[in-house]
Amino acid sequence: MLPYFLKWRKTGRRSGVTSLFLSLITVVCSLALPAAVGATPVVTDVRTGVHTDMTRLVLDVSDKVNYRIFVLDNPYRIVVDLPEVAWQVKADQVQYRGLIKGMRFGLFEAGTSRVVIDTKGPVKVRQAFLLPPRANFGFRFVIDMSAVGSEEFKRTKNTTKKKPATQVAIVPPGARKPNAKPIIVIDPGHGGIDPGTIGGRGTYEKNVTLGVAKELQKYLLKSNKYKVILTRNRDVFVRLRNRVSKGRNAGGDLFISLHADSISRRDVRGASVYTLSEKASDKEAAALARKENKADIIAGMDFGDQSKDVANILIDLVQRETMNLSATFANIAVDQLAAGVTVLRRSHRYAGFAVLKAPDVPSVLVEMGYLSNAKDEQMLKSPKRRRKLVRSLGKAVDGYFARKLTQQ
Repeated sequence: MLPYFLKWRKTGRRSGVTSLFLSLITVVCSLALPAAVGATPVVTDVRTGVHTDMTRLVLDVSDKVNYRIFVLDNPYRIVVDLPEVAWQVKADQVQYRGLIKGMRFGLFEAGTSRVVIDTKGPVKVRQAFLLPPRANFGFRFVIDMSAVGSEEFKRTKNTTKKKPATQVAIVPPGARKPNAKPIIVIDPGHGGIDPGTIGGRGTYEKNVTLGVAKELQKYLLKSNKYKVILTRNRDVFVRLRNRVSKGRNAGGDLFISLHADSISRRDVRGASVYTLSEKASDKEAAALARKENKADIIAGMDFGDQSKDVANILIDLVQRETMNLSATFANIAVDQLAAGVTVLRRSHRYAGFAVLKAPDVPSVLVEMGYLSNAKDEQMLKSPKRRRKLVRSLGKAVDGYFARKLTQQ
């Protein structure tokens, strides 16, 4: 019937009743068409309910989803892995009740979305199931959880096998190919399930860092002097040690991790540059390092069955030459930033950030400003206002490699 209708329309002759009838046919046919093949399922709502002996969490989803669930401790949490889904709801819009004290969700890795449910103590998942559409509801993914003792929790804890870490040979920074383009690795902090800091006006740190990273990549590539790699190029979670290994696997000559944190004093603003040190330069630097180093825990990673050598890249492996080169770039970056944007009074700082612990790649962490400060947040969320910041970092990269050439 539809092909005939399309052919008939070309005559341009139809009565009001016929026009209405044919419009209805068009609507019915469009509704009958199947959904796009491979369309991403959408989570449209998240709800919690409290019963006498359990807490129920419900995710409304637009299509069937497979799932994998396990529990973790230190802190206690339930982790749910789903296929890659889109989210129409934000975590801060959900009312948490019963055993649930908080929740995060987002893209964990390509093809996998993750939900991390923070619980008030040890729990067990009594059941998890997918309800088919019914009445006014679509598909619903349901998790029922109950409180348990610590011993029962230990007995039921999921101990999934981990892939062995890939070993990468340590190459001194001076041993790179002399005529090759320097490789700049830009690391946009946080991402996916880990939003980082959220500013007073709702600005997500993960979005700011990715935006600046892409702008800095574009700026550096214009000169045709560098090869530039991002540790992530979309809103996806990347483990701290994978950020480090991406820089090392790429043969990076310089690693720049971008962040925009928050501090308790909302009147403090300005950029700063951190390099690695076993001893933090001040209490604030130590606190920021502790916060950033918890990113993997926030995303629901389990370190229970990993050796200390895998869970921690020991600081004493970091070569003196690498640390000296990191400090050299930091000093150049501070000077360039001070000429273009507001910086902290003590702009070069030191702390034990896990993301800086590659033994053979000079690495810095750039705090571009504080989202806890209204002026910094306004600057960081505006691509136009970030240009001076990007230009300053780009000039710092140029100055660093120009100095290295004169020293060879």
